[in-house]
Amino acid sequence: MATVLDSHFLALTAIVTLGYQIFFFIITALLKFDKVTDFAGSTNFVLIAVLTLIIKGSWHFRQVVLTSLVVIWGLRLAIFLLMRILQWGEDRRFDEMRSNLGKLAVFWIFQAVWVWTVTLPVTVVNASDRDPSVQAEDIIGWIMWSVGISFEAAADQEKLSFKNSPENRGKWCNVGVWKYSRHPNYFGEIFLWWGIFVASTPILEGAEWLVILGPIFLTLLLLFVSGLPLLEESADKKFGNVAAYRIYKETTRFVIFLLFNLFNYELRKEVTESSIFLISALSFHCHNQYMGTYRYGSKPFFSLNFLFTVGVCHKKGQTDMNF
Repeated sequence: MATVLDSHFLALTAIVTLGYQIFFFIITALLKFDKVTDFAGSTNFVLIAVLTLIIKGSWHFRQVVLTSLVVIWGLRLAIFLLMRILQWGEDRRFDEMRSNLGKLAVFWIFQAVWVWTVTLPVTVVNASDRDPSVQAEDIIGWIMWSVGISFEAAADQEKLSFKNSPENRGKWCNVGVWKYSRHPNYFGEIFLWWGIFVASTPILEGAEWLVILGPIFLTLLLLFVSGLPLLEESADKKFGNVAAYRIYKETTRFVIFLLFNLFNYELRKEVTESSIFLISALSFHCHNQYMGTYRYGSKPFFSLNFLFTVGVCHKKGQTDMNF
């Protein structure tokens, strides 16, 4: 029952994550070699999950399962992204950063924050002494993870194959799961991490519920900061004047896209940036209200309600996000 720096391993994981990212930042800055960036981010998740499991040493079933899920996701994504960037030969995200050490450092620090925050559920589970039997939340979370990683893996492979085909140059990807969503890989990533959070809820008590910040942070990051906005802006510049692409945008969604497309149901809601944080606050309020009332089943569904609410909204003033 090891305790390192603090009982929840929060300081330990922060130090390890920061050190790991600094190491790769130095390689990138000195060698002008940014092909390991995504590899460093994805493998950092694996490092944190395995390290906390080993240090704790209790090897509870729930700890082993959640650690394994993170390892499978992290290694798959790391290998895929590394092979893709080696094949493509460049990472355009760093075109303006390679000669600006300050901007490059900010990026790597932000990546460290991303890793540490998103891994909070598995970190706290691995640090816990509590080991209740398998519950409905566990099974729901595992199913969500399975669905999420299936969509993410399928979307990644389909888009890679599409881009590697010479006949598809200058076209947008609309094959496979991309027929139904413009960003199924992001949908899968968000969904699987919410699944990991749901599977962690049986052991959460008191302030430990703050680990919900992990999936919330990831959701807001991909929907409103560095994920969809950048890709949508880029696609609009390339294909915005193409009628077929505009139709594609009108007939596809992002989160819970199967519900929208299979049942032809549209729900659009204009929200400001402050509304997004209000939704987060309401989610916390729901958890606080029901923590002492419902032990089984209710808690995870407040989190899913938050995910659904954010997913079907699009940011006010942004270019036709059409989630």
